[in-house]
Amino acid sequence: MFYRMTIYIMGMLINFFGVSLLIKATLGAGFWTALFVGLSDRFGFTVGIWYALFQLLFIFINGWLIKQKPEFRAVLPLVLESVILDFWLEIVFKNVSLASSPFLVQLVTLLLGVGFSAIGVSIYILPQLPRAPVDQLFLAIAQKFKLSLRMSQTLVAMTTSTTALLIGGPVGIGTAAGVLFAGPIIQYCYTFEYPFYYLFHPLYQKKYEPVM
Repeated sequence: MFYRMTIYIMGMLINFFGVSLLIKATLGAGFWTALFVGLSDRFGFTVGIWYALFQLLFIFINGWLIKQKPEFRAVLPLVLESVILDFWLEIVFKNVSLASSPFLVQLVTLLLGVGFSAIGVSIYILPQLPRAPVDQLFLAIAQKFKLSLRMSQTLVAMTTSTTALLIGGPVGIGTAAGVLFAGPIIQYCYTFEYPFYYLFHPLYQKKYEPVM
């Protein structure tokens, strides 16, 4: 379990490092992050707190959509991700702003943000521990309304991005870049990392321990 939790938390740290770079690039954040940043700017509280509040709400929405009891195991990633997100934004990058930086610097930061975020997600899902409620929302909507996962994700992305735009959230080319490139990067990295994850897994090593 220690090995799985280590990989789990490492993935979250890398993911939200990338998310923070996207925000600081000021060219547009991911659609969920853009919404939370917009809410933070308009109503106060940190981005991490808004993230936690929405995730908590999604626990009940997901349960209602699929007609099951709320999955309270999802509170673990909810708390961890909210704390890690605020760690990067409120401590590490608190005094960092690229708003007046050259466009090339902003663009490179944006691309690094997309890359690190996607790599973090690909690591975070390896241990198969509880995922955040927002990660289950697409599946729940697709199941409830008999939609494809792609259609479900598109509808959520459009709704969230539009709401973020209306409240002044950072919607821009970074939002589009995340939608276009994050999925393929996650898929590629997950496929590459999967055999290494199990190669170093304690149970794998114990199973194939040489007999003396």
